[in-house]
Amino acid sequence: MRTSAALVCLILSIACRAEAPAGAAGLQVGLAHVRAGAEEQIAGETMRRYTFEPSAQPSVRFSPARPWLGEGELRVSVQNAMPWAVTLSIDIEGTAGAHLKATVGLPAGPAQTLIVPLHATSPRAFGMQAGPPMPVQLGGQRVLLATTVEGAPSLQAIRAVQLSIPAPQAAQVLLVGTPGAAAGDTLHDVYAGIVDRYGQYTRGQWPEKVHSDAALRSAHVRERAQLGGMPGDRGDGRPDGRTSAAGWFHTRKLHGRWQLVAPDGHPFFSLGVNAVAPDGGRSYVQGREWMFTGRPPATGAWQAFYGEDDSRRDTGAAGGLTYNHGRWFDFYAANLYRVDGVRWREAWRERTRQRLLAWGFNTLGDWSDETIARGHSLAYTRSINITGDYANVATGYDWWGRMPDPFDPHFAAATERAVAKAAEGVREDRWLLGYFADNELAWASPGAQGRWALALGTLRGEPRSPAKQAFIAMLMRKYGDALRLGVAWGVGVTRWEALEQAGFQAPLPSEAHQAIAQDYSAWLRAYADRYFRTVAQALRRHDPHHLFLGGRFAVRTPEAVAACAQWCDVVSINVYADLPQHGMDLAALHQLDKPVLVSEFSFGSIDRGPFGAGPVAVWNEARRGEAYARFLAAAATDPAIVGAHWFQYADEPVSGRLLDGENAHFGLVGITDIPFAAFVRTVRNANASVRKTP
Repeated sequence: MRTSAALVCLILSIACRAEAPAGAAGLQVGLAHVRAGAEEQIAGETMRRYTFEPSAQPSVRFSPARPWLGEGELRVSVQNAMPWAVTLSIDIEGTAGAHLKATVGLPAGPAQTLIVPLHATSPRAFGMQAGPPMPVQLGGQRVLLATTVEGAPSLQAIRAVQLSIPAPQAAQVLLVGTPGAAAGDTLHDVYAGIVDRYGQYTRGQWPEKVHSDAALRSAHVRERAQLGGMPGDRGDGRPDGRTSAAGWFHTRKLHGRWQLVAPDGHPFFSLGVNAVAPDGGRSYVQGREWMFTGRPPATGAWQAFYGEDDSRRDTGAAGGLTYNHGRWFDFYAANLYRVDGVRWREAWRERTRQRLLAWGFNTLGDWSDETIARGHSLAYTRSINITGDYANVATGYDWWGRMPDPFDPHFAAATERAVAKAAEGVREDRWLLGYFADNELAWASPGAQGRWALALGTLRGEPRSPAKQAFIAMLMRKYGDALRLGVAWGVGVTRWEALEQAGFQAPLPSEAHQAIAQDYSAWLRAYADRYFRTVAQALRRHDPHHLFLGGRFAVRTPEAVAACAQWCDVVSINVYADLPQHGMDLAALHQLDKPVLVSEFSFGSIDRGPFGAGPVAVWNEARRGEAYARFLAAAATDPAIVGAHWFQYADEPVSGRLLDGENAHFGLVGITDIPFAAFVRTVRNANASVRKTP
């Protein structure tokens, strides 16, 4: 029996981990769930065929007899022999246990040179969130560069290189040459000169791309003619675009369905677009001028499109981002100037208004130029941006900054000022749909225990933190004696002073100590109640007519959403999913019995210039339109959802926006202000279908 078991182990060992014939210069090749085939001559290079079998991580490991010196980058020729793209993982082992790891998408097609820089890097090192799509042609060579490499700051020597395919479901065949270290800086070459004078990706091609000022103007002339032939739709889902003195935008529930109601009493499903503004094309150029070609000089008329921003943003979104301050250039506004001259701003507003109405939209979402809407058959929204010298709480996520501490009296004062400013000049405007408060606050953090991040962060705070003092006071009212708290939580707390210490490590909820989750949940609700109540009461003092549209949730907790439902007229949620029900708990929202606005949704692809596709990527431009129509139809049929706002009007700059380097293809129009015709056509038809829905 023991002999048979040993024999089975030996057979499995040979089958699962073997060695291919030694390569050049004594290179040893180890195989795990991979079969080595014959050598082939491809484009003058010897490459071997490898079949990666279905398993957890089939791999080929190359080990030189002597470590290679780290000369700048690893190079190896690869060819995907399958008719589909394959995900390839690369693990480069250095000395003293150092590793560099990267993952690339290996497209089907001819052989190419896979290059991995021998140091950790990412597109953020170049001021953007997503890097150029691969492969690219450089010097007549097809190059597949790993733009994101994690691990050691650098490798001085290479002991082994492992190529693997994560969990293939069927056999995958690759042809692989002999890897080796080489001098060079392909990483720099890939980013050099990637943005043309119009803000477009230089190495890509797509139908709306322009190559001259004349072509840019001609495209706009053609579009103006098309717009002139479209119905100048009333844009608000009603028989006419007029308002009356009958009322304001409000909500109602009719036959089990929530509705927004326009000032004249008609139902109104809010079809909106975010960031309809002419300043979204700003991108830092200082320090990385070598990425741009043909950029206008900062003199004469072009000087107006340059600016300076020296503020480094202390947020998670900007973490690790280089080129995050200094001189910027606004590519989008510069293109508007090329088309319409000195009156570009007025021309853009009129053109944009015509477009939105013709495309079936009826609302300007957040961060938009409300001049387009006011008095022009479009509803619009405003933001209450609360800033000031008040305390805050860290959740560990803090993507846009720490949570405001609503228990700090300074927060109430800051809210009063922010609401007064937001309401100024619009209290009597019946086209104002309502107000949002802040945006995507860090109510939670990602992960299984992320729901409790705000409670844990509160107790971790400084003793003088108003929120911490309020939380401890709540616990004291419940338990009286700190020892009782310690028993309930399963921690060695005997005195309340222990909780007051900075950095107190509160326990995570567990089955054994269910009181922890109960106490944290109560605190999360109290925190959210204080925040939304403070804003709601200030808003009612300064503008009793218009809707409070909530806080544009991203990460969130049930407690925060419930508090929003209590104090706000509408619960607004930014939903990045294929369908609304996959991005929020609609069953729970139905129980809260409050109208819901999808304040952001979007789908992106990488075939129209910008490198990023955003949180919900689709394969290509055609799929973007299909995804839009499917999402909107689902939203319009849900009895709680009263609107959906697309993010955003124009594409983000290829080289990254100022805020956080985001550079995604989200737009209805490109950086040249030319609409993506096929996508817009699908959007218009989807909007029309929703507007016809009873």
